[in-house]
Amino acid sequence: MSTAPAAKGPMDTTAAVPDWASPALERVLGRVAVTRTEVGDRFPLFADPGTGQWTTTGRGSWTGGFWAGLLWLRARYTGTGTDREDAIRFTDRLTHWVNADTATRGLIFWYGTALADTPEAATLRARAARACQDAYDPGLGLVPWGSAFGGPRLLARVDGVPGMVPLLASGDLQAARSHLRRHLELCVGEGRFCWSWRYETPAGWMPCDDPPPGWSRGRAWLRLAVADAAHRLGTDDLAEAMSHLPHQEQAVPPADAAHPEGPLDTSAAAITAAALLKLGHREQALALLDELVSTHVTADGRLLNGCYDLASGTATQHELIWGDFFLAYALAALTGLVDPHEA
Repeated sequence: MSTAPAAKGPMDTTAAVPDWASPALERVLGRVAVTRTEVGDRFPLFADPGTGQWTTTGRGSWTGGFWAGLLWLRARYTGTGTDREDAIRFTDRLTHWVNADTATRGLIFWYGTALADTPEAATLRARAARACQDAYDPGLGLVPWGSAFGGPRLLARVDGVPGMVPLLASGDLQAARSHLRRHLELCVGEGRFCWSWRYETPAGWMPCDDPPPGWSRGRAWLRLAVADAAHRLGTDDLAEAMSHLPHQEQAVPPADAAHPEGPLDTSAAAITAAALLKLGHREQALALLDELVSTHVTADGRLLNGCYDLASGTATQHELIWGDFFLAYALAALTGLVDPHEA
């Protein structure tokens, strides 16, 4: 397994910003305003690549925080009261997920509130963090995947790590370290890639075949989790995490490496670009963002060719709300709108 380079210090904010970055950010955040009008009081999930019409959800599901985060990015960009009010409103609507039994609370509450600047959002984030800390299982060494979306509760899934690490670290560094370490041991230990594990008594951890080993977002989520941990956990923890992290190719990956001629997944590339900026790997991030903006972002700001779920054929070449969020976040970090260590 290739070893990723050690994390660097804070990103050089004096470095030249490529001339495509600011116009791209304007287009992507302009799309947020269009989406807000189209979805009304619902949460966008994925959009048809031809028509741009969104499939929505009423309660936000595991992706609700990305919509709230996008609204906060737009509010910061425009500075208008209307955009700020929308961000506040949708952030408040995440509240019902605080006590939900799911490790995706990391995705929902970290990325949904970390860019907010209101006392109410800070209080909501603190409530969610305490609930996640209470859900930590010391015997398993992690916060279980949970039962909120059906299926076995005692799972360890790689998409239950990003966001969860900083939430846990806000009140329990030991739990945060253990949650990250256990997922690293399971998902990429001993040269293997297995993104989901089920705990059974007395056998212990057993590998699951869904998502498959070639799943595009497995590596991306894990790299983001390490980036989240980089400035919150000790250096020993980071060194251990980086030693297990798979090498990142500078390309938009296929949705499943076992099907290299199949659909791509631009959302995995956007997640990776954001993580690389957090880790200080600016040139690698620029290569990914340049490819995304020049090839996969439409004139009206839609990031196409994201793949929700290849196995079921769900939204395989679509605009995905988390792809939009991480693209906007990475462009905002690149142009100085946000500090990549802020959220």
